[in-house]
This record gives sequence, structure tokens and C-alpha cells, in this order.
Amino acid sequence: MTNTPEKQYKSFTAFYPFYLSQHQNITCRRLHFIGSSLILIMLAYIVISATWLLLWSLPLFGYGFAWVGHFFFEKNKPATFTYPLYSFIGDWVMYKDTLTGKLKF
Repeated sequence: MTNTPEKQYKSFTAFYPFYLSQHQNITCRRLHFIGSSLILIMLAYIVISATWLLLWSLPLFGYGFAWVGHFFFEKNKPATFTYPLYSFIGDWVMYKDTLTGKLKF
């Protein structure tokens, strides 16, 4: 597993290129996309059915799929461990970039 030196990013704009560099493996990106999609589907189900106890499952979908991608395919440490807020934002920006075709799926 490769480790990158910690850097203090002053903005998400400065962080996002680093975030993308940690997601070069297509399988890792696909697993992120699947996990994020499942979060949205599950969140819709929870809201529609008012089964609030299922909210605990959302991090399992998001982080579970992403971490499998990092540990087994990308072979690096998830950015979440070092940059939790920017990484969370990065997940959703990467999701949008994938949906719009800016990033290869």
C-alpha cells in the first residue's frame, strides 16, 4: 500500500487533483460510484418508508465499497483517513464527474 506524504490543503480546489490521483484505478472508481449510488438509493428508500433506523447502513455502502477499491485495487490508503471532509466532498464531485462523462467509468 503506497503512502503519500501528508500535505495541508487550503481549499478543496487544491485538494481535488490529489484526490483524483488517488483514484486512477478504474475498478476503484467504479466501486466508489456503486457505493455512492447505493447511498442515494438507500437514502431515498429510508425517507420514503420512514425507516430511520437504516440510516446506519449509509456509511457501510459508501465506505465499504470505496475501501475495498483502495485496499485491493488502488493499493493505497483512502484519503478519508487523512482528509475526511475534503474526501467526502471529493467522493460526490467525482460521482458528478463520472455521471457527466468527465471521468471514465
